[in-house]
Amino acid sequence: MPLDEPTPEQIRDEQVFLEMGLNASEYKEVVRRLGRLPNLTEAGIFGVMWSEHCSYKNSKPLLGRYPTEGPRIMQGPGEGAGVVDLGEGWAAVFKVESHNHPSAIEPYQGAATGVGGILRDIFSMGARPVAILNSLRFGPLQDDPRAPRTRYLFKEVVAGIAGYGNCIGVPTVGGEIDFDPAYSGNPLVNAMGVGLVRHDRLQHGRAGGIGNAVVYVGSATGRDGIHGATFASEELSAASEAKRPAVQVGDPFMGKLLLEACLECYDSGALLAVQDMGAAGLTCSSTEMADKGGVGMVLDLDRVPQRAEDMSAYEIMLSESQERMLFVAQPGREGELLVICKKWGVEAAVIGEVIAEPVLRLLQKSNCVAELPLEQVCGNPPVYHRESVKPDALTRQQAEPEVSWPEPENLGAELLSLLSTPNAGSKQWVHRQYDSMVRTSTRVRPGSDAAVVAVEGSDMSLVLSIDGNARYVQLDPRMGGRIAVAEAARNVVCAGGQPLAITNGLNFGSP
Repeated sequence: MPLDEPTPEQIRDEQVFLEMGLNASEYKEVVRRLGRLPNLTEAGIFGVMWSEHCSYKNSKPLLGRYPTEGPRIMQGPGEGAGVVDLGEGWAAVFKVESHNHPSAIEPYQGAATGVGGILRDIFSMGARPVAILNSLRFGPLQDDPRAPRTRYLFKEVVAGIAGYGNCIGVPTVGGEIDFDPAYSGNPLVNAMGVGLVRHDRLQHGRAGGIGNAVVYVGSATGRDGIHGATFASEELSAASEAKRPAVQVGDPFMGKLLLEACLECYDSGALLAVQDMGAAGLTCSSTEMADKGGVGMVLDLDRVPQRAEDMSAYEIMLSESQERMLFVAQPGREGELLVICKKWGVEAAVIGEVIAEPVLRLLQKSNCVAELPLEQVCGNPPVYHRESVKPDALTRQQAEPEVSWPEPENLGAELLSLLSTPNAGSKQWVHRQYDSMVRTSTRVRPGSDAAVVAVEGSDMSLVLSIDGNARYVQLDPRMGGRIAVAEAARNVVCAGGQPLAITNGLNFGSP
């Protein structure tokens, strides 16, 4: 144990676990499950894996109500992204995810890494990304004391989305933006990624094969983004600025090399399982892959590529450095994967192996620095059934009679005034910064009801839309949710498409 690392007793007595996102009752549950006090690395692993971002401990009871099966659904919740059968042997892989807190603190990198993360989720399923969409919310751009900060956030978020998407070579084909005082100081930045894959090239994140090599692929691990998943699960406050180091830093050029290396590794047949090192980094990818496969993993942290000196086990496991993937090789074929990665200039190293015992065992300097049963870490996190209470203000609002507005004296002037607002006005300033034509498969560009992207090698096209109306949801949450789904479906239909499946990015305050 490093000399400056708190002891298990200090973690308990000084409540260091609170800094890791665990509350007092959760820490007691960790101690009960382990039958001992966890050390710093072990407590940190529980902290990120039991965060809302990774475990959905507050939202799981509600999200479980969704219908997730259907004749076209090839993969529902449980993997990196959803998969829908398009026919002719093609499948669409898609997902939407928020990066709100990082974007509020460091807007360019927060938005850029949101795009990078969602793209890795797509190609971790074996698909080549073919489209990016986004849904953005900001405070007012004028007539508000926080407007200067909002304009800065708006400018940098758009630049971050453009910077990553344009450089990695995936077109940004659609999106939506809304401005409202509710988002002043707390923007919502949702990125959606879409990819295409042949049915027989679909990948999964289930480790297996006792003795199979575990391979680290991508950028070296640094100290950026440590506890990013926990940070994303907290409420924003005046103290959030101090957590700027929890915001990851992206490299779209390395992201492009990683993408191509991964796709070639899939084609080689030398790969058994793959997962993106996204939220919670090496912790989440290793524990989830092993748990889903019903096996364990032993990792030698000295073999993990590192760009900072003297990194502790805690830092290595919780770093959220970007552009990283974790592979499990087919028996004896890890050498083929290393050769492919070297060809693309992507660092790769064998850092461990699959074991039969369902535990995560971490070694450093020939010592076991952490050992945790996977079922307790990610197989059975705490789940909270929170009481929900309808706000009194909403009840009063819904009881009010219908609003009757007087007819304006000058309808033309009112129309011009309406069209001049940021919500109703042209969004061309935004989407002209996005390269919507890279890959040359975009058939309908931003500005229409929905984007249309050709499925190369077939007569099919993908029709994509992302929609939502927070004002409707505020007035009537259930009906507002229905309207959001209906609006997206109508936009797909208006572009000539047939709605097949939906994904959602829900942004709420802390429960």
